[in-house]
Order: sequence, then C-alpha cells, then structure tokens
Amino acid sequence: MTTVNGGISFWYSQTGVPVPREPLPGDATADVCIVGGGYTGLWTAYYLKKAVPFLRITVLEQKFCGYGASGRNGGWLYNGIAGRDRYAKLHGRDAAVALQHAMNDTVDEVVRIAGEEGIDADIVKGGVLEVAHSPAQLARLKAFHEAEVAFGEKDRLLLGARESAERINVAGTSGGTWTPHGARIQPVKLLQGLAKAVESLGVVIHESTPVTEIRPKHAITPYGTVRAPYVLRCTEGFTASLKGQKRSWLPMNSSMIATEPLPARVWDTIGWDGRENLGDMAHAYMYAQRTADDRIALGGRGVPYRFGSRTDNDGRTQPATVEALREILVRFFPATAGVAIDHAWSGVLGVPRDWCASVELDRATGLGWAGGYVGSGVATANLAARTLRDLVQLDSGQGHGTELTALPWVGHRVRRWEPEPFRWIGVHGMYAAYRGADRRELTGRSGETDPVARVADRISGRH
Repeated sequence: MTTVNGGISFWYSQTGVPVPREPLPGDATADVCIVGGGYTGLWTAYYLKKAVPFLRITVLEQKFCGYGASGRNGGWLYNGIAGRDRYAKLHGRDAAVALQHAMNDTVDEVVRIAGEEGIDADIVKGGVLEVAHSPAQLARLKAFHEAEVAFGEKDRLLLGARESAERINVAGTSGGTWTPHGARIQPVKLLQGLAKAVESLGVVIHESTPVTEIRPKHAITPYGTVRAPYVLRCTEGFTASLKGQKRSWLPMNSSMIATEPLPARVWDTIGWDGRENLGDMAHAYMYAQRTADDRIALGGRGVPYRFGSRTDNDGRTQPATVEALREILVRFFPATAGVAIDHAWSGVLGVPRDWCASVELDRATGLGWAGGYVGSGVATANLAARTLRDLVQLDSGQGHGTELTALPWVGHRVRRWEPEPFRWIGVHGMYAAYRGADRRELTGRSGETDPVARVADRISGRH
C-alpha cells in the first residue's frame, strides 16, 4: 500500500478536508478581532463570547480552521508547559507551581467543555507515559520525575522496567514515569467541534483570509481591514509570515507517521490498553498515541527548520524523515516490523528564543498575543485563551485581575531569533548534536547525559 504523504495530516483523512468558510468580504469592524483559527484563536473566541455575549468577535484564518498545528499534532492533551524552570528563576518557585497547577487543571477543562458542547474527539484520559531506553535516559527520567513532583504533581508515578512494560511494552525500556494529567484526542475532531460551537455563539469566522499585517486596532488583509479595539495574534508557528514578526517565533518543523490499523495479535504483544500518550527521554524525543481505530501515530522532529522561517504547504514530508520515524516505531515495537505506514505529514510549531510560552495584552495599543508553546499547545492553548479572556475583560473594565492574569507567563518578553543564516545553522546544528548524543547514549553504559547535548542545551537556551 502506498503511503499518503502530506494532505495536511492523517486526521483529515478521517474527517475530510473542509470546504473553507467565506473570506472577508471587505472592510469590517468588531469589538475583538482574532487572527488565527487554531486552538488558541477559537478557544479565545469561545471564552470571550461566553463571558460577554454582546461582544462582536471576528476570527480571520488564512486557510481554514485547523490548517496549522491544531490539525496536525500528535493528539496529546497534557499538562506540559514550555519554560517552567525559567519562570521559576524569574518570578519565584511559587509562581511556577501555580502555572503548573493551572496546566494540570486545563486537561480536565478541555475534556469538560468537549462534553458540554457534544464534541466527540475520541478522548480517552489515559495519562502520559514517558520511558527511558539507556542509563543516561533513565537518570534524566528520574530527575524529571523528581522535578514534576516538586512542582506539585503528587499523583505522578515512577515506574520500573516491568511496571512500564505492563502499561506499554516498549522494547528495551529501563523505566518510566506516568502522570494522570493527559488524554489522547483526535485533534481535528476537537478543532472542528470547537469551531462549530464558536459559530453557534455568534462569532464570525472568515477563512481563506490571510492577515498580512497587524497594527493597533487594525488587522490588514488583501480583502479589507478589520478595525477593532482589540486585535489578538494567535498564529503560533505561522507568526513569522506577519510583517515585522520574522524573528519573533521560529517555526520549528515536526513530522508524524500513522500505521495501518494493527491486528489484535500485535496489540496482544504491545498492550497499550490504557491508551496513554507515549513519549521518551531522548534529546530528539518522540511522541505517540494509540488511535481510536487501533493505529499507532508517532512523531518526531525530522527536518527541524526551513531556511528563512518558511512553512510547508500541505504537510509533505521527506522520505528520509518517514524512514527515520519508522525506525523508531520498529525499535520501540518490533512486532510492527511488517506493518504499512498509511500516512506521513509535517507541520510547524512556534518556538521563542528562550523556549518559553507567553500571553500578553498591551493596554496602550489593544494588541495581544499568545503562543510559543514549543510543541505542548493542545492544552496550553486553552489556558492561554482563558488568560487572554481575563486580560481583555480587565482592560475593558468588565472584569478584575484573576489567578490567570497573575501567572508568570503573562507579559513575558524574550529577545528575537538571530538573522539568517545563523538561525538555520544553529537549529540544524543543535538537532544534529542531539541525534548524535542519542546514538551514543543508546550504545553506551554511562548514566551521564552526553556532554555534547549539554553544550547544545546551553547554547540553544532550551534549558
């Protein structure tokens, strides 16, 4: 069977690529204009409209809702948050703990709203299992587990090799850590259900409407300008395409494969009855889920970055990346050696220079934004959207400061990425270093992280 390469993502092969909604017909006005029709933009519209029903809210999307990372991700609804250690250094440990607790709660918030809105997104709250394959990975896993517990995850479990294998039988696993704060989802079903819920509240969505520039009170498109007191940028990995934002967030590329549906005999070998999300402790880490129709969808970095912050058109993935992901699949699960790869695809995520997500509303200009999730956006976008809601309400005099507006990522600023060719050289050099470190760690016996990976962490600002 031929592998489908691109076509946005495997998730659209289940739902069908949607016919875009009507584009912006001309100049318009709104109370709030949201740029970007992914999770962040739609959740923001949802919560704002729920809080203040009379608000006129317009969402502008360059392709169709879910064209970007929201429709291409691995379906990990979990409590990971980019930049927590840095927030702790800047704002104190209590502030970072509050952010982590908010993220823990966000998983349940998304599940709750999906239920209330009748969104069937194949949600199973099986938690997240992360495993180690080498002495160095096991040492990092134990340190990671201790850090998560210290930041308030009292219900997280540290597992031995046998206990990990009883959950998911990953070949060669030396240990694992599991948190209940995670759920497997079908990301496009969640996105499309959310878009319908937003429209039913009276929010206007215009698709096939690229925004070329955002200015105070103006979102400029080829078809007209939307004027609004608040213009919120929710463009994540596509931020670099906006005027003046070329070096704000780097569009990091991530790639995925989905197998054919696996027979019962293979699942008897693998287990995975709890439908946990699965990750590992490699520097160039993988992520995977068991889908509702019994496939394995597995992802990793592949070609990490395109020169000049370019983004792809339809998710097409290089054959070498597909093969590299297949190798990970078979190494983890030898019983899959003969199975077909039905689909491969890629997408971009937003990476700030310090790898920290942020939420902001400039009270002087009415410009706001949220993003920089570094691959943890399925849940984080929901928390960011609720935070934007509270910030808009606070600024407009319709609300007060909340626990969310006090979180340490609010107002977080970061320096811009280096100009080309330095950022291309840097990103590709970083991931080459990580892949080399992973290879050496898998074949070595040291419990220490490879020194090249440590240097790459320091130079990149990743840790």
